[in-house]
Amino acid sequence: MQRVAARELPETLRIAHPGTTVAFAKRDAVARGYGAAVRAARENGFEATLRLAGGRAAIFHEGTMEIGHAVPDDDPRAGIHERFRETSHKLARALTTLGVDARVGEIDGEYCPGRYSVNARGVVKLAGIGQRVIGGGSHTGVVLVIEGEERINEVLGPVYAALGLDWNPAATGSVRGEEPSADWGRVSDAIVTEHAREYDVVEAELDEETLALARELAAEHRVEA
Repeated sequence: MQRVAARELPETLRIAHPGTTVAFAKRDAVARGYGAAVRAARENGFEATLRLAGGRAAIFHEGTMEIGHAVPDDDPRAGIHERFRETSHKLARALTTLGVDARVGEIDGEYCPGRYSVNARGVVKLAGIGQRVIGGGSHTGVVLVIEGEERINEVLGPVYAALGLDWNPAATGSVRGEEPSADWGRVSDAIVTEHAREYDVVEAELDEETLALARELAAEHRVEA
């Protein structure tokens, strides 16, 4: 986001395998049970990190997909809701091509609730979306559950209990729970295809300058509790 906002890189879509972590939000970090929630995450095999966007604690593991869209924009705040809307509907359309009854909207009892969550059948959450803006640009991030919703519920139970958050485990879903043939590769291809309807998509690797900046900024996301 920073390098795109500085016009050092072009508009960038990143699709990646994330690490195994509970990504706590700023609201979680000031909650009374934050320390206990961090311990619960680690006791269940998840690292604890602090994210700079989004509402409440979200889960990343090897069965999830991280999607990030960094956009240069001289007035990024003006387009916040439009970017949420476009991102959610693009994802829903991509999943629909794979046979998933994907819709946009919050499900009662979902973890890390959000108006622009992507769900299946209006019953289970598949993806959450968060956004951050800085001078010169924005970053819209998605965590999409490809598989492993049971593991999400296992760690969410004690973490959300410590934070005093209500949720319904039955509202947690996955893409492969809806369509077993929709593996990582097919989902990634569908997302790229959907973006290619609007953009000239060119495959690229993260350069060393970006990776070096990421290492430098990692301390901002480290949890010491």
